[in-house]
Amino acid sequence: MRTNNVAGLIACAALATAPLTFATPASAQAPPPTSPPQIAPALVPANVVDLMTADGMTAFGAQWKHMEAKIVEGPALPAAMPGYKTSYDISPHAGEKGFDDSSWPTIEAKGLTDRRGGGKVSFLWYRTNLTVPAKIGNFETAGAKMVLTAYVDDYAEVWVNGEMPRRAGITSPATIQGFNIPNRVVLADSVKAGDKVQIAIFGINGPISVAPSNFVFFRQASIEFYK
Repeated sequence: MRTNNVAGLIACAALATAPLTFATPASAQAPPPTSPPQIAPALVPANVVDLMTADGMTAFGAQWKHMEAKIVEGPALPAAMPGYKTSYDISPHAGEKGFDDSSWPTIEAKGLTDRRGGGKVSFLWYRTNLTVPAKIGNFETAGAKMVLTAYVDDYAEVWVNGEMPRRAGITSPATIQGFNIPNRVVLADSVKAGDKVQIAIFGINGPISVAPSNFVFFRQASIEFYK
């Protein structure tokens, strides 16, 4: 009898803890990210390059391009409840890897500060391709952590090499950070000369539900190196 009682207690304990070992339906549906988000250092950087200056862009052999994004209407998704007939998307999807922006207008680095968009609910894409040099002035880049600070008035989402690094439930700096708050996105843990980084920044006028009577402004774009 004592042996049976002990066995029963063990079985009950196993049943009580078993649900904790399985993923919930919500977590089971979330695929693992290919580029997990990282938090940028809060330290003083070893070197900073201003991407809103000609010298800063020249250091990376880069130029800025831009294009207004449009809201486009399409049919509702198949699983939509009755009564919902339409869906809405953004065009173009310029964050995707290999996106062709060859026909887009270029912007002088200092021109990032210009007001853009038609106002109210409006969206702008800003794109550039950076090539890491061996040296910037006297600073040697090899082995440094590379961080982008992108401050768009009012919101921004940042795509790096065709992905927006994000994960549900944790801080993801490439996604909207709040009203007029910079995005600080880790581009690489350790760089070397010749590394290439494709950056696409989706600027958003907001608050969206207010449809503000102003425009999209770029306030800061810089690369920080940490060693």
